[in-house]
Amino acid sequence: MTFTQTELDELKQAYASGALRVTHADKTVEYGSEIDLLRRIRMVEGELRSSTGQSAPTVSFASFSRG
Repeated sequence: MTFTQTELDELKQAYASGALRVTHADKTVEYGSEIDLLRRIRMVEGELRSSTGQSAPTVSFASFSRG
C-alpha cells in the first residue's frame, strides 16, 4: 500500500487533537483507541521511510565499567 506525507500529517493531527476519526479523500476511518491510531502512524512512518530509502532511527545506550 502506498501512503503519502499528507496522510501521515492527517493521522498525526488527529492524534494530537485526541480525535479517533480520520478522513482522507473519500474515506473515513475510526480507530478503536489512541494506541491503535499511534500504531497506524508508526506503520505509515515506516512505509514512507522505506519507500524513500531512509533507514529506521536507531537508539543505542552507552555502557561503562569501573575497571
